[in-house]
Amino acid sequence: MSTGTIHAEALPVPVLLTGTEARWETEKRMVWNERDHTSEECELVYEVSWIAEVGVWRRFLLSRRKVQR
Repeated sequence: MSTGTIHAEALPVPVLLTGTEARWETEKRMVWNERDHTSEECELVYEVSWIAEVGVWRRFLLSRRKVQR
């Protein structure tokens, strides 16, 4: 799997009072399409958040879409 461009931006909402810090990251990657048995370029959007209570960053996939050329 190859990595691509990463774009990060702050969320347009105020930071919660619990001390959580969050942002979005967008990556373009070549991923395997199991149904079609081909590689395709996809844009993956992740939310990255700091969880103060446990002192760790968490990152999870929000959306995935095929890049149209």
